[in-house]
Amino acid sequence: MPHKLGGMIDERTLLFAHLDAQRAHVLATTDDLGDDHLLQPVAPSGWSIARMINHLTYDDEIFWGAAVLGGDEEAIGLVQDGWQVPVTRGADAIATYRRWTMRVDDLLADLDLDSAPKWWPGSDVFPFPAFETSREVVLRLLTETATHAGHLDLAREHIDGHQHLVVE
Repeated sequence: MPHKLGGMIDERTLLFAHLDAQRAHVLATTDDLGDDHLLQPVAPSGWSIARMINHLTYDDEIFWGAAVLGGDEEAIGLVQDGWQVPVTRGADAIATYRRWTMRVDDLLADLDLDSAPKWWPGSDVFPFPAFETSREVVLRLLTETATHAGHLDLAREHIDGHQHLVVE
């Protein structure tokens, strides 16, 4: 539950609660799926649920969370196009995603949203202006995670008809 300061919800707590909820949503789309379904292409471009999880791991958790926000040297060394990371087992992609979300949580435990990001890639890797505050990066991580949670919902429905949240 978000903390309240003087009757107001603490922004940092609220942002991270929403990020946690979207990460849980991402993982919920993988519940009870075996490799045959996790590796099955579900979009015309050929991505599978496991490849989307790789994208979320490398392009969001590792890049935005650990590298940009946390300045984590290992993460900086792992920056790459997550769509190109080979997937041989869906369970491995999910385990790696879980591991990096926990690591990012640890890196961000004391994050000051008004501080500048700790690292920004060169224009050869990411040819866009640097964000001025960590808040902007957290919002980007949250937006990416929520957007792809929706994509994963459609993929899961395509595979077995399961719908994440249906209000009658």
